[in-house]
Amino acid sequence: MNETFLFINKFGWGGAVLILVVVLLLFGGRKIPELMRGLGGGIKEFKDAVKEEDKKSKDSDKEA
Repeated sequence: MNETFLFINKFGWGGAVLILVVVLLLFGGRKIPELMRGLGGGIKEFKDAVKEEDKKSKDSDKEA
């Protein structure tokens, strides 16, 4: 686990820029907004599911 964080710390801005350039080359400028929309939708669904599970667990705690 710590090895992952060490890798991220060593990665830096240069690596992030390199990844962005590679993504642009692979997907092109038109495809990236679609990918981000899909990613945002997935994150929203995940958050909604977490909220619903929290609500269910609180309701079951009240019943017990």
